[in-house]
Amino acid sequence: MKRGLFITFEGIDGAGKSTHVAWSAEFLRGHGIALTLTREPGGTVLGERLREILLATEGPIHAETEALLMFAARRQHLEEVIGPALVRGEWVLCDRFTDASFAYQGGGRGVEKKKLAALETWVHPHLQPDLTVLFDVSAQVGQGRVARIKSPDRFERENAAFFVRVRAAYLERMKESPDRFVCLDGTRPIADIQDELGKKLTMVLSNWKA
Repeated sequence: MKRGLFITFEGIDGAGKSTHVAWSAEFLRGHGIALTLTREPGGTVLGERLREILLATEGPIHAETEALLMFAARRQHLEEVIGPALVRGEWVLCDRFTDASFAYQGGGRGVEKKKLAALETWVHPHLQPDLTVLFDVSAQVGQGRVARIKSPDRFERENAAFFVRVRAAYLERMKESPDRFVCLDGTRPIADIQDELGKKLTMVLSNWKA
């Protein structure tokens, strides 16, 4: 059976990412694609428990502890959900993956890049997303949108300087893997973003079926 494709969606908080993940799932299902829709941290029973710790804990979490918990959840996610789905021939759409660790724990928290790279090599040495869609907005725009959330999580409560660093780390990561990333302006009207996203997914779909 033909291996499915692994597509990840990234962006700072407030980039509109989750809206477009759901839209992409419906778009691909409409084209007959069997898929698994999932998220990080999360996606498994263990992952969701770790997500609660990472997003809801009121006290301090050391930056490296945070990174290790992210990768622990990711390893279980790969074992239980992502890997089996790809083998079944399903496409996997994932709301955040390892690029988020380089952006948030690396850029945002200051965890050394070489340490994150070592974890990446350990946890998924032979797997990278086939496509990563980065929704790019400024820290100011992202924070303006997050301000409307009634109960922001640990990350959403961070200051503008944090998200400036996170965004910069995402853009750096994209420069390192330009063939894997597509960057979409998250400030454009939703219909325009989804039109561009639909064209990219159609191209990927055509190449996969060829």
